[in-house]
Amino acid sequence: MTPYSEAPSTHRVERPASLVEQTVQRLARNIVSGLYAGETLPTQDELAREFEVSRTVMREALSMLVSRGMLDVRTKTGTRARPMREWQVLNRDVVEWRFLRTPEDEFMRDLVDFRVEIEVRAARLAAERATPEDLAAIHEAFAIFEKHKVDDPVFMTVDENLHAAILKASNNRFFDQMAPIVRAALGLVSKAQRALPQMGDQVIEAHRKVVVAIEARDADRAEAAMRSLLSHMCEDVEYLINSRSR
Repeated sequence: MTPYSEAPSTHRVERPASLVEQTVQRLARNIVSGLYAGETLPTQDELAREFEVSRTVMREALSMLVSRGMLDVRTKTGTRARPMREWQVLNRDVVEWRFLRTPEDEFMRDLVDFRVEIEVRAARLAAERATPEDLAAIHEAFAIFEKHKVDDPVFMTVDENLHAAILKASNNRFFDQMAPIVRAALGLVSKAQRALPQMGDQVIEAHRKVVVAIEARDADRAEAAMRSLLSHMCEDVEYLINSRSR
């Protein structure tokens, strides 16, 4: 697999990472890189010395990765990295770690399918349930979004902000928590769109139709517009898959 050239994008405000969190990040990167593939991880003491942290910090870091489905701990065989397909993909950190390397085709298609199911429904609910404040947030996010071209360095971030505003406007707390999945999917699409720059204007217009329908409180039209928008995403991701297999 070919590593991605850029780190996952995010607009959330970050607090300084604790020592445990820093250790988790370093361990996760080692796992994603395949450093421990097919092998038992070093012992907790060995890892603590290697990472220059206490045993308590290392124990907590390993425990966090076990809870995310990334590690398997057994008394007789030690600690091993689990296959990526078994990781908890709805966890924000896990999703972003998966995209430190280009994921396999199956994972990308699963991600696209999941996003379609969530966002089409969220667009309908936004048209039905959005508060005036929600509509204002969507309107503002789109006003910023439409000023940027697909190849603009911040395009992915403003795109993410718009989709996050729509998810929030659904007033479904579960949909609102899907932002990490959307972020990961948008990372894929941004690469496909860089390969297909002619899609830029179409992408912006497709988003406009979704926003207009939500603002008009037309749930059927909002659902159809979002489905149409995401059909472009499906095509882009398939293009990306096919182009890298040539």
